[in-house]
Amino acid sequence: MIILPAIDMKDKACVRLVKGDYNTACKVAEDPFETAEAFARAGAKWIHMVDLNGAKEACPVNQDIFVKVAAESGMKVELGGGIRDMKTIEWYLSQEISRIILGSAAVKNPGLVKEAVKEFGSRIAVGIDARNGMVATEGWLESSSVHYLELAMEMEQAGVKTIIYTDISRDGTLEGVNLEQLEHLNHTVSCNIIASGGVRSLEDIKACQDLGLYGCICGKALYSGNLDLKEAIEKAGG
Repeated sequence: MIILPAIDMKDKACVRLVKGDYNTACKVAEDPFETAEAFARAGAKWIHMVDLNGAKEACPVNQDIFVKVAAESGMKVELGGGIRDMKTIEWYLSQEISRIILGSAAVKNPGLVKEAVKEFGSRIAVGIDARNGMVATEGWLESSSVHYLELAMEMEQAGVKTIIYTDISRDGTLEGVNLEQLEHLNHTVSCNIIASGGVRSLEDIKACQDLGLYGCICGKALYSGNLDLKEAIEKAGG
């Protein structure tokens, strides 16, 4: 299982939110490039990055930072937030971003997902972010009437190979991942599943590994000192 340390960017700063609430934004690191370098030194092969401004404004905002991390860190970057059209997808992938995450577009413009997957294959992932099992969009500011399993099956049919699943109610809380929902998801679709939201300790890493998940994103647990990245990577074996 791969471990993906997370850097969320808002107003050029590395921040963490609690349950996706922008009003809870708390700076957790001064410099995204130094933070990325520290993750690489700990052995991370992938880094999960989110453009929070972009998610809210529905267009890229912090793109220079993501491109520089991809070019200089030596890690593969998966990136989400504000990516709503093929032009943006093509540009990011041409700038050595390894994997693009489509979130709101999966609900509001499934045709874009199909087009992107047809063009770029496994370099396209879908982020499914849910509150009480129902998918949220637009930087988690809007709720939909779509159940997370329903969307996952639709995305599998579209050819999506990787799904990042976040239980919004646990994100940034250090309350542990939602193992029940993750297990349902992993049994429902054949896609690679990456867990996100609530990771707090090595126990969560082991639990996700026991479910047979493809990956696990770690954010607040790393910045708070609850989780050591090198230990997590060694535990997961990836």
